[in-house]
Amino acid sequence: MMNPHPFDPLSPGEIVKAAAIVRNELRGHDLNFRVITLQEPPKHVMVSFLENAPHGHEHVSPVRAARVQVTVHEESKPNMMIELTIDLTSGVVMKRENMLGKHPFIDSAYMQAAEKACRADPRIELEIQKLKLPKGAEVVIEPWAYATDGMSDMSERTTMCWFYMRLLNHPDANFYAYPLDLCAEVSEQLQVTKIYHLPSSENERIRENARPYDHDKIHASGLSEYHPQLRPPPRSTTRPYQVVQPEGPSFNVNGNSLSWEKWTMHVGFNYREGLTLHDIRYDGRSLFYRLALSEMFVPYGDPRMPFPRKGAFDLGNDGAGINANNLQLGCDCLGTIKYFDAWHNTASGEPLKLPNVVCCHEQDDGILWKHTNHRTQNAVVTRSRILVLQSIITVSNYEYIFAFHFGQDASIHYEVRATGILSTCPINTGDKVSYGTVVAPGVLAPYHQHLFCLRIDPAIDGYANSLQVEESIPLPMDDEKGPNPFGVGYTTKSQMITHEGGHDLDFTTNRTFKIINENKMNPITGTPVGFKLLPCYSQMLLAHPQSYHARRSEFGSHAVWVTRYQDDELYPSGRHTMQSLGGDGISSAIARRKGDQAAANVRNEDIVVWHTFGSTHNPRIEDWPVMPSEKMIVGLKPINFFTGNPGLDVAVSTQEQNQSVLVDGTLRCRGDACSRL
Repeated sequence: MMNPHPFDPLSPGEIVKAAAIVRNELRGHDLNFRVITLQEPPKHVMVSFLENAPHGHEHVSPVRAARVQVTVHEESKPNMMIELTIDLTSGVVMKRENMLGKHPFIDSAYMQAAEKACRADPRIELEIQKLKLPKGAEVVIEPWAYATDGMSDMSERTTMCWFYMRLLNHPDANFYAYPLDLCAEVSEQLQVTKIYHLPSSENERIRENARPYDHDKIHASGLSEYHPQLRPPPRSTTRPYQVVQPEGPSFNVNGNSLSWEKWTMHVGFNYREGLTLHDIRYDGRSLFYRLALSEMFVPYGDPRMPFPRKGAFDLGNDGAGINANNLQLGCDCLGTIKYFDAWHNTASGEPLKLPNVVCCHEQDDGILWKHTNHRTQNAVVTRSRILVLQSIITVSNYEYIFAFHFGQDASIHYEVRATGILSTCPINTGDKVSYGTVVAPGVLAPYHQHLFCLRIDPAIDGYANSLQVEESIPLPMDDEKGPNPFGVGYTTKSQMITHEGGHDLDFTTNRTFKIINENKMNPITGTPVGFKLLPCYSQMLLAHPQSYHARRSEFGSHAVWVTRYQDDELYPSGRHTMQSLGGDGISSAIARRKGDQAAANVRNEDIVVWHTFGSTHNPRIEDWPVMPSEKMIVGLKPINFFTGNPGLDVAVSTQEQNQSVLVDGTLRCRGDACSRL
């Protein structure tokens, strides 16, 4: 068997080996294996490997290492989290850290145990009885991680349990349509520590006493059900649409190495970020060392207690990889599909397969370029083909669709689509609040934000890069002898970013962020080669800077950040976000290095660019009962990188190749068969 590529995720055998080494290291302890994942090699070692191995030159092979996270359970003591780095070749423990005060990500088994503990508590049953729910109603408990608010001790994990009810006898009935005003907190020892009733109006606060459920909130299932078995028959006007590639796809896959058109890259996957891409090149030229979504934060804007405790780090707390969907043919991805599987681990340290977590396929993307000579009326048109790498995650009520799009013009677009069901809370019939939308009788969908952070590790024709800010500004209007007598001229001004920091967008000046290589000049333009960021214009974090939401999600204060590369800085809110107190994020890291001019310098250095983008989601009734996808797109596009249009050599689009057909008398369809007239 060939040695794995250094960027390959751990194999099942490597997971087993890492677990065995840790059991020996921590023998005598009751271990819960949370993470067994690849510890990516140091970048300076990988750069040597990537530049020398393909050419047969001498190089140092990176150490194959695993990062392991376990919790140790001891009676009457808080669980201790330990992180270890394992050399899988020698079997040596390279590093061991006791993570005092830190907590691991959410695991479904623990959340199910918290839910079970809630249901088993006789006090909970008594409170449910006091609600006097409709006959046949089934209570549903949804556990959430407790978002830090400064009101409780965070040294142990606390789970918030929100209560709903299901009225229809169907497993997919939408219980979010019937939120109950009951809430409970569960300790790490799976004990119910607090029970209270939620506010149901703008001026109401937490109550200790129950009120009977208002039966006037019960409404027709057509208002709130989304599952096809619970709804009228679907529309019949949509005819089949099939994507056919008679000669197969244009991409090639060899293990985790992927090539398509002039693109090459290495596909990775881990429990936290999900899909990662490494060593991205176009026509052999290096573009990006690593691309991945590094964090997302969903803070809710309902100010009433206990709703400030709803602030979800869907990567750091939940894990995009762990929550990745098993993608299905004909549903999540259309056409000729290549699926990538991934491996996680069980609590006992055994390999756990995550099937079909990434789909790879091609899509038509409209016209790439076209021109019609108006003198001859001869038209040349080339259609755009893109390569799509897509993953979908489900985190409680929401779905997120993440997709990288690679274009024939050397552009990259990262698309996020948010869908799923709104998280809801109770409201009195007829009431309104200023920070949420009533979407059904007694159902409030609070305002909230979705903030994402795309981590861009550039290698634009090399690993020493700079970030340049360019703005377009009008030339001053002069007299008739000046350079701008008619007042129509404009120019650009540029500034090089020299030190780490956060920056904002400005559409009024067309502020553009360019990642450039000052050591490589374009032979025609005489300017450095580069790629520019096409940002997704978004509102930044609305929570007050002194709030725990802001302290914990420092990346949400600016749209663009630039830092000096550090091997251990992959996450803009820190390694451990579960009930974090703040001070571990990107802004704090920059502040710690501020006094060291050499460490903070980012001009002509190995840098990382981080882009914060997202959605301020003030729900509308059209988002109910399930939300149509809301699309957010970030682009990376070459700027003076080539000597002309890189898509100029794409073949012209022809009818012979595409075989489009006419309707309205030219094509008659009977059932599944079509015949020309």
